[in-house]
Amino acid sequence: MGSGDAPAVVALGGGHGLSASLSALRLMSDRLTAIVTVADDGGSSGRLREELGVLPPGDLRMALAALCDDSEWGRTWRDLLQHRFTSTGDLDQHAVGNLLIVALWELLDDPVEGLDWVGRLLGARGRVLPMASVPLSIEADVVRDGELTTIVGQSAVGSTASRVESIRLIPSDPPAHPQAVEAVMAADWVVLGPGSWFSSVMPHLLVPELAEALVTSKARVCLTLNLASETDETHGMTTVEHLRALARHAPDLHVDAVVADPLAVDDPDLLLAEVEQMGATLLMRQVRRGDGTPRHDALRLAAAYRDVFDNFLGDVGTRSR
Repeated sequence: MGSGDAPAVVALGGGHGLSASLSALRLMSDRLTAIVTVADDGGSSGRLREELGVLPPGDLRMALAALCDDSEWGRTWRDLLQHRFTSTGDLDQHAVGNLLIVALWELLDDPVEGLDWVGRLLGARGRVLPMASVPLSIEADVVRDGELTTIVGQSAVGSTASRVESIRLIPSDPPAHPQAVEAVMAADWVVLGPGSWFSSVMPHLLVPELAEALVTSKARVCLTLNLASETDETHGMTTVEHLRALARHAPDLHVDAVVADPLAVDDPDLLLAEVEQMGATLLMRQVRRGDGTPRHDALRLAAAYRDVFDNFLGDVGTRSR
């Protein structure tokens, strides 16, 4: 990558977390690919998946909306894509974008081509790809009342108040989408997170071909920690335990940089030690909005990513290594 070139960046995740990273990364590069989890089994996506046997479109739709052109045209189509019907009938809570995406899949018989057409409609800065070629389910071992039990489904995992010990995919050896693998292999940087740790961030690491690409690619890896260390599915987990869970599920993955908001870190010294033990560099930056809501600020997160990509990782902009 030449010094004046925009980096080729692949962002992994799903839902609101992936939307946050994409909203920041689109300010830095138009060589951007989102690789999206396809395990959603709830809401509009779950209903379409069950009824039509398709990939769940919801997280793919949200990624496309995050990449829309910042013009009246792009924002209008984004709002249409995100619009949900409210009724007492079968259309209740279906997102227009989900229906549009599934209709294009039926017409074109090619999920990626359908997503590319929606991207053109939005004037999207970058592409959106599914991480696997088939719909997936997530199975998790959780500790409930002192006993280990198993729960199945992204919705169940994402909303559990029990401590998650490990996750698996069903099927256990799903085919990665070939273009997703190609994007990782061609990337300069891979951004993992933020997002629901077990149900959106880590599933990518359990698709064998995608996991192998992440390990063998020359791309550097930036891990973005969440703005809150405790959610339903990470109940009782510290920031360091997030990193250890990732390492258990993907022991061969090398992380180069970790981005964290200081207000979301329970013990900065422990986090720094853990990150250094991983062989990575910790970048502490305020990346949340200033209004008190636990949401990422696109400009602040983009500035943090720029520091990581340019290797400016000191508190006063000193170049690392």
